[in-house]
Amino acid sequence: MMDIVLDVVTSTLASAVNLQDFRHVFLWALIVGICLAFLLGFGMGANDVSNAFGTSVGSGALTLVQAYFLATIFETLGAVLVGYNVIDTMRKGVVDVAVYNNSAGDFMVGQVAALGGTATWLLIATFLHLPVSTTHAVVGATLGYSIACKGFQGIQWMMVVNIIASWFISPIFSGCVSLLLYLFVDHVILRTSNPVRNGLMWLPIFYFVCLAFNMFMISYQGSKVLDLSTVPLWIAILTSLGAGILAAVVCHFLVVPRIRKFIAKGKETETRDSNASSIVISMSEDPEMSKTAIQSGFTVSICTSETETEQSPAEPPGKVKEFFTWLLPDKKRTESPDTLRMFTSVQTLTACFAGFAHGANDVCNAIAPLVALIAVYRDFDVYQKRETPIYVLLYGVLAICVGLWCLGHKVIRTVGSKMSEVNPASGFCIEFGAAVTALLASKLGLPISTTHCLVGAVVAVGSVKAGRSIDWGLFRNVAFSWIVTLPVAGGFAALYMWLLHFTIPSRYA
Repeated sequence: MMDIVLDVVTSTLASAVNLQDFRHVFLWALIVGICLAFLLGFGMGANDVSNAFGTSVGSGALTLVQAYFLATIFETLGAVLVGYNVIDTMRKGVVDVAVYNNSAGDFMVGQVAALGGTATWLLIATFLHLPVSTTHAVVGATLGYSIACKGFQGIQWMMVVNIIASWFISPIFSGCVSLLLYLFVDHVILRTSNPVRNGLMWLPIFYFVCLAFNMFMISYQGSKVLDLSTVPLWIAILTSLGAGILAAVVCHFLVVPRIRKFIAKGKETETRDSNASSIVISMSEDPEMSKTAIQSGFTVSICTSETETEQSPAEPPGKVKEFFTWLLPDKKRTESPDTLRMFTSVQTLTACFAGFAHGANDVCNAIAPLVALIAVYRDFDVYQKRETPIYVLLYGVLAICVGLWCLGHKVIRTVGSKMSEVNPASGFCIEFGAAVTALLASKLGLPISTTHCLVGAVVAVGSVKAGRSIDWGLFRNVAFSWIVTLPVAGGFAALYMWLLHFTIPSRYA
């Protein structure tokens, strides 16, 4: 009996000595990792978060400063409330951590190399104005350091295939959701005789859908740290419906009247700017009216009536062509200023929705190496059995927000205005589709790219809407940056791992 007690005491003391020695040897790795994680978050804030709010700024729904403030709030909420599933995939799913069971030092230094490789490529891409994916970079860097250290041993190829497949599926799915929503909005609002009245009628419904969906993502299988992971399905559904109904009521009684006043104020401004000097006259009206107006000093715009200019086609179009002519928007149509003012409100809501989704997915991807680094340093255990500390999430969000405020303007206009013309109506549909896709992936634990979702939605909606179409040259450059992100970040991480490997004592390698 005494021998057993002595063995337990001896092994416990030996483990304590090993842990203290391990912490002493790799304290530098923890400090460097924390600094690199901030640099990575800084680069991500300047690049990825800018993508999330780019369409809102490009459409004029938000100013840069307003976008920065909203991003700071909703990125934080998304990371804390929804983002835990993705962290586990990134820190333990790409590489089987069991291969580092007897070489915790390699694993520690590998996380430093992954952070360094990702941060290096993100900062390069930001200064080149390329909206790349942090998710791609982190996955590539994780593969890069592990291949440099252990070869192909431990690579979870099926998980890697699933992740890469999701990068192609997510922009397609996001584009489809955004396109279907835009076609719906076009039919029930934009092409109607009174788009403002119909839009204000639908606005509470849009608020209901956004808030109810968000609340369900938060409450069902939510954060373990906040004890939301055990909430029953029926409670999550009731909570979501309650939040959606409350949002719809607030919109109907508070938001809609304010929008009416906002539109009326805009009309007054336009009237003053025109100085009441323009009259639009139909050719079918009395010509004397035109003559009198010109003599009075007014500028006259002559517009012909539809009945006089309408020409019958040489031959009746086919039924398929008729269907698509009815289905797709009129590319020559210009939305009225009042309609766009109305959509500014709902696009602000979906911008927050997109920021929340980005925080739930991409933020957690970026800090996954730091979470692994802290877990191994704290417990000397590469299996990382404890939950992610909330202070690590908040640290990552802090770094991201600093990067957004300092360098976000460099990328925010690439997705928001350069790739395609975006107005508040199309921007609302783009952000909604991207946010839905990103949040669904977060719940499934798939580390997709919010950048891909947004660009896919911009391309899908921009291809059918009125106004300037897609800048395919810019899209080609963005797509090329997506392709090279994984191998380039992996190459940087492999280089850093090779250089840092010489610092690891043999007893921990």
